[in-house]
Parts: sequence; structure tokens; C-alpha cells
Amino acid sequence: MSSKTKIVVLHVKELIYTGIFAVLGILFIILLIIMFLPKEEKKNTFSQVTQSSSNTFVPGVYTTSLILNDNVVEIEVTVDETNINSIRLVNLDEAVTTMYPLIQPSFEDLANQIITNQSLDGITYSEDSKYTSMILLNAITASLEKALEAETAIDVDVDMDSIVE
Repeated sequence: MSSKTKIVVLHVKELIYTGIFAVLGILFIILLIIMFLPKEEKKNTFSQVTQSSSNTFVPGVYTTSLILNDNVVEIEVTVDETNINSIRLVNLDEAVTTMYPLIQPSFEDLANQIITNQSLDGITYSEDSKYTSMILLNAITASLEKALEAETAIDVDVDMDSIVE
């Protein structure tokens, strides 16, 4: 019998370290695959905000302020009785456009959609500028709500005057 017995000594500590590194290696490979797979560009619909076409506005200019890094940017919405005439950014500083490069193109896209549709229904935006678009859309919505609230306040004043007489 010429076979020699070989003795292999395995330390439990080394087995545990090897298992942990193997699991971390597999997780790292999965993470790389997820990160570098091409993604489809999705368009989201901002369905939370709805506005009926039967609503009428008090004609005027309504603004809402956004504070971005201690800089105030105002969103100005101009409306007449039944139409949204224009939406624009006021006091847009170069520091803001540098820190938030998607704010200007996202705003222009939203403004064009809103003015074309005359409604906040069916507004879409790119997945790349999702959060920027949501902030801008919330500010535009706040300005339009001011135009609707102003009408409600005027109606209440008229009703109160007719009661006093």
C-alpha cells in the first residue's frame, strides 16, 4: 500500500471569512449588473392634481415662491377668466441654474404642456427630472389655486353684501 494519508487542517475562522467574501463577491456582481443595464426612459403622469375645465379664474397675475439654497425663485402665472395665458420663472439666478441644471428645461416643458392643454390633467415629465418637475408643478398648482380662491373670496363678498342690504 503505497498511498499516503494526507491530513488537511481547516480552521473554522478561515471558512467563515471565505464564506463572507464569497457572498460579498456575489452581491457586488449583482449590483454591477443592476447598475449598468440600460433602462427605459419612462414618463410619469402627475395625476394627483386635477382641474376641471369649467373652473373660471379671477384675471390677474399670481405668484408662488420657491426657496432653493437660500435663493428665492418665483413662479408667475397669468390668467384671464377662462385661460391660463402664461407661466414663467421670475428672479432665476445663475447660482440656481448652476446648482439645479434641470430646472429651466423642466419648467419650460411643464409650462408648454399646461398652456397647450389649459389644464393640469395629463401632465407628463421625464424620469430624469421627476423630482424637479414635481416641485415646479406643485408651485404652479399653488398659483392656480390662488386664482381660484380669489374667485371664491369675491363670491363670498358679493353674497355678504346682498345679505346686509
